[in-house]
Amino acid sequence: MWTITTLEDLHSLYGEPAPASLSKVADRLTPLYTRWIEASRFCIVSTVAEEGTDASPRGDDGPVARIADPKTILIPDWRGNNRLDTLRNLVRDPRISLMFMITGEKNVVRVNGQAVVSKDPALLESFEQRGKHPATVIVIDVGEVYFQCAKAIMRSGLWGQEPIEGVPTAGDLIAEMTDGRAGGREYDATYEDNAKERMW
Repeated sequence: MWTITTLEDLHSLYGEPAPASLSKVADRLTPLYTRWIEASRFCIVSTVAEEGTDASPRGDDGPVARIADPKTILIPDWRGNNRLDTLRNLVRDPRISLMFMITGEKNVVRVNGQAVVSKDPALLESFEQRGKHPATVIVIDVGEVYFQCAKAIMRSGLWGQEPIEGVPTAGDLIAEMTDGRAGGREYDATYEDNAKERMW
């Protein structure tokens, strides 16, 4: 295998960055980047710590994040599986990256910055939904924001693709990892109804 070990070697394989790929970067949330993020119901949160990296999906039935000011994004941590991969990483290493996506849109807005995990009672109270509150809120200090061009979603046909037959279900994956002791068809058949009570 021929591996690339220097930046010079890497750059020799590619041309210069397109001018627009550099000019689109802001160090704060501009009015239009703010509008995009406020319209997004789904994002991917990436963090890093000593053990390695993690990427976690986040979603809500309204905006997935709240803009506090042009340098601050707030993401409530609603109920999940309590692995806490993202939160454990942030407690030890504040670096964070986010990708905000909108159904049907081919561009993706990316944010890089640093974050803390807050348990401030007033902040938690401000995110109340259906009488429930998040356990914590991720508070992101925006370092840079820019959009990713549409080529990846265009290539994949992400939004127009028909369901793919034979894709393993969550029940299949759990059954595989537990030698059939858990998961399976019953897990898949009951998951959505069970999850509805634990969404927030």
